[in-house]
Amino acid sequence: MYVGTKKRTAFYFEYGNNTFNVIKFYYSNKKGSHIMIFKKIRQIIFTFFIAALGAFSFNYFSLPIPWILGPLSFILITKLISKKNTQLPPAFRDVGLMIIGIYFGLSFTTTTLETIIPYMIPFLLSTILLLTVSILLSIFITKFIELDPITSVFGSIPGGLSEMVAASESLSANSAMVTILQTIRLLTVVFTIPFLVLHMFSNTPASSEAAVSSLHIVGGIHYLWFLLAMFVGWLIRNHFPAAHVLGPLIVIASLSVFGVSLPPLSPNVLIAAQITVGISMGNKILIRDLKLAGKYGGYYFVLSLVLILTSFGIGYLFSSLSSLSLSTAILSLAPGGMVEMVLTAKSIGADSAVVSALQLIRLLFIILVVPSFLKFIFSKSKSKGTIVNNSAGV
Repeated sequence: MYVGTKKRTAFYFEYGNNTFNVIKFYYSNKKGSHIMIFKKIRQIIFTFFIAALGAFSFNYFSLPIPWILGPLSFILITKLISKKNTQLPPAFRDVGLMIIGIYFGLSFTTTTLETIIPYMIPFLLSTILLLTVSILLSIFITKFIELDPITSVFGSIPGGLSEMVAASESLSANSAMVTILQTIRLLTVVFTIPFLVLHMFSNTPASSEAAVSSLHIVGGIHYLWFLLAMFVGWLIRNHFPAAHVLGPLIVIASLSVFGVSLPPLSPNVLIAAQITVGISMGNKILIRDLKLAGKYGGYYFVLSLVLILTSFGIGYLFSSLSSLSLSTAILSLAPGGMVEMVLTAKSIGADSAVVSALQLIRLLFIILVVPSFLKFIFSKSKSKGTIVNNSAGV
């Protein structure tokens, strides 16, 4: 007897012919799962095709950090003009970030530590100055738009997106708008700073990869150090910000500083890692979020540009008062992602090890200190009814 649906057919055969029922039910499920798997695989292949097209296009036209910005741009364009989904398994992104962390760590030497230690306090003071400018401007801008100061501050401060969203939620801010504004800030910084810096500093090194490789010419069993570094990154993934980069970077940098022989990292492996990171960034940015920003998007785009120019000015002062080159100082203080700033440093011949070390300090300071400090300030302001009630909110 055929009833008309798979579920009822299965029920009928359960009593009539149990063996046939089990086989038919299993076959149906298996076929459905295969279809889903093939669909996912097609989406992943399509995603890498679009990303590779973007990467090689950016590289062909000598655009900055092409292996990240190319995939990011083409993924966004694809999402904007078509309804096709782009897919990337999280493990691909995690491994890509770990490889980039290893690459950064290979640049470290004892000279790196000797260079950054005297500038720790001046650098932190410079970071605090930039954060103060960001907070004051984001509060000032709420006088012209209907957005509360808490949302404005957390949406524009140059810190980790997820940490800023979580901190804003605890103060009853508009966390959805914080996500959107942070996305605008991220896009502005990631695309603007590499282009500006590349045109400001035209001196191109022979090859940073070659420099690193010449210092680390060993092979075979020494690659196990890379696996150890990646394992550490995986181990601390739920305990530290940017752990997939931070863990391998610290492990490899420590080994390098202590004189352990490390092998070179294949340029092709590094390119593949950057492409996966670019895809991941593109997948995280939702077109509908950018559209939801509406008229506020322009204000916070301009605010991000002002912060970038401010960081360049502070970087100039920092360079004048230290032995750091102007390009190294600017990229160390730039309110952008560590990965993008260090890769930009390598492309223009700045000291990438110093940039990665100082950007790491900046990142940890912002993520570990700033949210708690802002929560304390805004909580006191709320109790006094001063700062948070001067706008209508969204």
